[in-house]
This record gives sequence, structure tokens and C-alpha cells, in this order.
Amino acid sequence: MSNRLLYLIAVLIWGSTWFAIEFQLGVVEPEVSICYRYIMAAAILFIWCKIKDLSLVFNLKSHLWFALMGLLMFCLNYILAYRAQIYITSALSAIAFSAMLWMNILNSRLFFGVAVSRRIYLGATLGIVGIVVLFGPQVAEVSLSDGVLFGSLLAVGGALMASFGNMASQAAQKIRLPVMPSNAWSMFYGGLFTCVLAVTQGHAFNFDTSAGYVISLIYLTVFGSVIAFWAYLTLLGRIGAHRAGYATVMFPVVALLLSMLFEGLRLEFSIVLGFALVLVGNTLVLTDHVKTRRAN
Repeated sequence: MSNRLLYLIAVLIWGSTWFAIEFQLGVVEPEVSICYRYIMAAAILFIWCKIKDLSLVFNLKSHLWFALMGLLMFCLNYILAYRAQIYITSALSAIAFSAMLWMNILNSRLFFGVAVSRRIYLGATLGIVGIVVLFGPQVAEVSLSDGVLFGSLLAVGGALMASFGNMASQAAQKIRLPVMPSNAWSMFYGGLFTCVLAVTQGHAFNFDTSAGYVISLIYLTVFGSVIAFWAYLTLLGRIGAHRAGYATVMFPVVALLLSMLFEGLRLEFSIVLGFALVLVGNTLVLTDHVKTRRAN
């Protein structure tokens, strides 16, 4: 499958999952919903690997990689992301999460020695400024304990955990750990870690039988977890986390459209300006790599 198609799959699915997460909040605690999501996703992938005759037997070192990926990408990342949407809209969460692009660029330099040009640093700076502009008016006159600021910090924290998870996945693929079996074990460990956290926090393992909760859970499990992560992590293994992170450019576009349609989000000037800065920053990073590739 081409890189462009993998990119498109990840963008369209993940851009819409921010809206689907809204239906997961309320009756069931976020950690419990995440546990359901990733235990089911892992089960689907284990079955798929068996059907495709892909080995699920790995040594202890490999399982340590799987556990690390699970903790970062499928546990901490999603706990922070779900919790963030209790306080802010899905569109704002997605825009804050786009900071993962710059985190991936900087972390790729730190962990893998990937060269970073001044143009990329400029794009990263514009993106960060865009996020500040986006959230600034909502938190300018409130205390640091206000829900909007807290939600935005949770979303950025989730992006950071996801970026570290990207680094772990890229390192795992460099030692030739296969994507689908790796995803199966990583999601299993992520779901297990989340279940342990839910138990230690005293959360009840109840279930919401409403159509919104059930349908969104199925969508997030099959499309948002199994399919989207397969597409994204395959892309990451091919072109690196610093470039695969370009997928986050379009997450806010999809999420913003859905938030306008279903959540009543109004296009205020700060949102337009902040969003424009985020896109310009991403464009600078993208065109930098395009020029570099052509030159080579």
C-alpha cells in the first residue's frame, strides 16, 4: 500500500475519532472505556495474526518494547486525551494534539540523530505560537486551575506521551519487529496497564448500553485502533516519526469541521488565527522535506 494511502487512512480516521470520544464520556470512566477499547482491539489483532499465520511468539526483550509502546501510546496517551475532552471540545483537543508533529521532530533529533533545519524550527515555533493564540483568549482571565487551561495541558501531555510512543515504535521497527503482531501485544499491554490504573483509582467497570456509547466504542476499537494504528505505524516505519507526524496536520481540519457541525463550535478570530499559524508551521516543515528529497 502506498504511503499516500496510509497517510489518508490515518488522517480521515483519527480526525474523526476526536468526535467519537465525546460519546465515551459520562457514564463510564475514561480509563475503563480505554481498557475496553484496547483489550478488544488486541483480541481482534491476535485473531487476525493467527488467521494470517503471523507468529506471536517473541523473546523477553521484544516484550519489553511492546510494554513500553503500550504504556506510552495506548495507556497514558489516551488517558490524557480522554480526560482533556471533559474540559475542552474535540476540535480544540485535536489542534492541541497536533503539537506532536514538533515533538516528533525534536525527539527524532534527540533519539535518532535526525538532522533538523532552521526552516523546521521556524515551523515548530509558529505551531506553538498558534496553539497559544488558540487557547489564549479562553484562559487569559481565569486562574491556572480553570478547566479550559487544565484540559489544554492534558491534551498537550497526551501528545507528548504519543510522541515518545512513536520513538519506541520506530526503534522497535528498526530491530525488525513486525507491525501487526507488535500492535497486538502493545495494545494488550496498554489495555492491561489502563485496567490496573482504573482498579487502583477505584473506578467501577460498568458499561453504558446506549447506542452512542456502543457504536463509538466499536468505531474507536476497529477503525481508530486496529486500522488507523496499522496505517500510521506502517508509515512511521517507512519514513520515520519526524515525517509521519505530518498526519497530525489534518487531524484538526477534520475535527474542526465535525465540531462545527455537531458541537456548535463558533469560528472566532482567535481560532482562525491560531489554526492558520498551526497550518503555516506544518507547511514549512513539509516543504522543507520535499525540497530535501528532491535535492537528493
